[in-house]
Amino acid sequence: MPRTTPPRPADVEALFPELGALRRSATRLHPRPGTPTVHDSSVGGPMLWPAGEPWPVCTIPHKRSSGYRYGDVLREREILDRAGRRDPRSGPNAEELAELAGFKRGLHAPDLTDSDPIPLLAVAQLHRRDVPGLPFPEEGDLLQVFWCGYERHGESRHEPHVHLRRRHAADVTEPLSEQPVPGVVGREELVPSACVLHPEVVTEYPWFEELDPGLQERIERWAAPDGEEDEDEVYVSDLSTAPGWKPAVTSPGTSRGRPA
Repeated sequence: MPRTTPPRPADVEALFPELGALRRSATRLHPRPGTPTVHDSSVGGPMLWPAGEPWPVCTIPHKRSSGYRYGDVLREREILDRAGRRDPRSGPNAEELAELAGFKRGLHAPDLTDSDPIPLLAVAQLHRRDVPGLPFPEEGDLLQVFWCGYERHGESRHEPHVHLRRRHAADVTEPLSEQPVPGVVGREELVPSACVLHPEVVTEYPWFEELDPGLQERIERWAAPDGEEDEDEVYVSDLSTAPGWKPAVTSPGTSRGRPA
């Protein structure tokens, strides 16, 4: 079944014609659990990575000896998925609950120092054929996205570290058979599950706060004429940006990644 975005409840350009000039395209990826191959666009799937090329690592100093075991994160998801398919009402059985109880945050890599290189997690890879409008200049027709399994970066020390790599897919004649993974991650949510994609091109309009103040006021009066609800809620929720994983094209020839 194709994944599609529901029709908008109102013709926003008919209501506010100046939004027509601010229209932009985005591709909703609609990731769903599956078994992608190295040749597919995917989230959390295997990368089309050359066997002889070093895997990207995080070398930014931060604590990396404690957290959740990477293998435990995947195993927990496997157990919960199996239990849900078996009987969503009863949940995991006693044996499964006992195993789940052992998956705890802790000092699981005591030998790692704060500056030891750790493999980055494979987050997504996108082929140009699957994401219309996403620029792929001379760097190739395949975009690969990685991030560190810890949010310990930047000035706040609470930011992700993201790494992008572009390449020509046809140049990878001998793919890496087993991609490296970190032994421990800081948060379970940073480990993406393997998903196949169902790309869909949609039209979006700027976030409410990006609009001209005069247009904001008109939208507020239209969305909540009696003042009984948040003035911008209808525009934000139903008319401007679509939720989900999506690389968005902001104007011809430019793009920005917008995982929501």
